[in-house]
Amino acid sequence: MERLVSRARKWAFWLFWPALMVVVWGELTPHPPALEVAVSDKLLHFTAYFGLAAIATTALGRARALQIALSLALLGGALEILQGLTGRDAEWLDEAANALGAGLGALTGLVLLRLLAKRG
Repeated sequence: MERLVSRARKWAFWLFWPALMVVVWGELTPHPPALEVAVSDKLLHFTAYFGLAAIATTALGRARALQIALSLALLGGALEILQGLTGRDAEWLDEAANALGAGLGALTGLVLLRLLAKRG
């Protein structure tokens, strides 16, 4: 089982970086592509940061979960501010969705690690 946890953490580490690039691109591109289905902008923000935090927590472990959540929330805030330079509008509710997603994503990563550890 130790091997399964180790593999999950390695995969998560390598998946984090392309996921992060997609999120940064999505937040800073002047005209992001529209989805075919009407989805709330806040839900997209929440989902992006939830996924990043869950992946990062799985990769780096329990000891870094709080740091991951806070760092991603700060990154989301910085990207919201930078959106003003790309012709888009920064919104406080987008940052709230980012922070909530990062916090719940980190908790989900912790639960995943615990479940994997218990299987062993």
